[in-house]
Amino acid sequence: MKKSILFLVLALTCIVLSAQELQNFQRRPVVSPEIANGKVTFRIQARDANQVRLYGSWMPSFTSAETLTKDSIGVWSITIDAPKPELYTYNFIVDGVSKNDDANIFMQRDGRRFLSILLIDGPQTANYREANKRGNLAFVWYDSPTIGTMRRMFVYTPYGYAASNQQYPVLYLLHGGGGDEDAWCNMGRACQILDNLIEQGKAVPMIVVMPNGNPGQQAAPTLLLPEKTFERGDPSFANLYIHSLVKDIVPYIEKHYRVRAEPNARAISGLSMGGGHTMAATNTYPGFFSYILPLSMGIQPNQDVDAAFQAIKKAGYKLYWVACGTEDFLWESAKNLDAALTRNGLEHTFYVTPGGHTWSNWRIYLNEFAPLLFK
Repeated sequence: MKKSILFLVLALTCIVLSAQELQNFQRRPVVSPEIANGKVTFRIQARDANQVRLYGSWMPSFTSAETLTKDSIGVWSITIDAPKPELYTYNFIVDGVSKNDDANIFMQRDGRRFLSILLIDGPQTANYREANKRGNLAFVWYDSPTIGTMRRMFVYTPYGYAASNQQYPVLYLLHGGGGDEDAWCNMGRACQILDNLIEQGKAVPMIVVMPNGNPGQQAAPTLLLPEKTFERGDPSFANLYIHSLVKDIVPYIEKHYRVRAEPNARAISGLSMGGGHTMAATNTYPGFFSYILPLSMGIQPNQDVDAAFQAIKKAGYKLYWVACGTEDFLWESAKNLDAALTRNGLEHTFYVTPGGHTWSNWRIYLNEFAPLLFK
């Protein structure tokens, strides 16, 4: 009898302790990432997992990962030295399966992937935080007769636009392959960068138009709208998006927004595929945009661009600004572009950074060139 009572007491004690442990866990939510004293701690609740690893974009390669340690209530954690100031993405690998950080509401969408974000503050990332005076971002639907459908673009208007009678210049900011109209806002922090630069008096207040550069899409795939297929080899579809940009998008903006409808008030820039669109638009319509800024893009060694560049030179422009990272897979093509511009006598800037074909570079480029526009 005494043994039975003792066993019952011990069992009840274990149940009570387990309940208390669970209650304590429920009162203590998982905090991740936690940044303090030059360290970052990542945590994830995964009671039944056998292994949890961490991958971050600050790591040297895609195969790099750090192993987390599990505590008594099933929370896995790891503390690392904070990487240098930048905006990074990361994910956990739980028993071989990629998983985002449930405790972190700061996320970005990269095409069809959603990723958790780690933002390390510093001089380089200061403009990635919200400014005191913030502009507005509108999701704008417009008819595109050139493509034959209604399409969506994002339009940023600076702080004070609604209360002003001022006419504004416009930057047409184009995304890269795999992106859509959301890319520059979501991953590029374009609104925050422009808000901060304008508030600091470093950039002229401007409107920024971010279209969808995939002519087959009406809008980002998250809207689940049907898509068209355009055969690349069909000459009737050549530069379809470029023609739509000049014939549909710019006229819409200049009709519906208070803008200066003139070349000196138009800038065009894009990264990667958008850099190709930037060059195609300005080569096809010389003189239409006075500010030309292709990023992480260039030309092939024997590409025939001389006639187009001479037409741009004759039509006139205010700024031709090329940027690329030395580790970018398009670095050689960017150097070819620099050489071709020099050969044709087009005054220009070739802005070179370390690093590759990444958003960390493209955010830097926007920070650098926005203050140069419309002055």
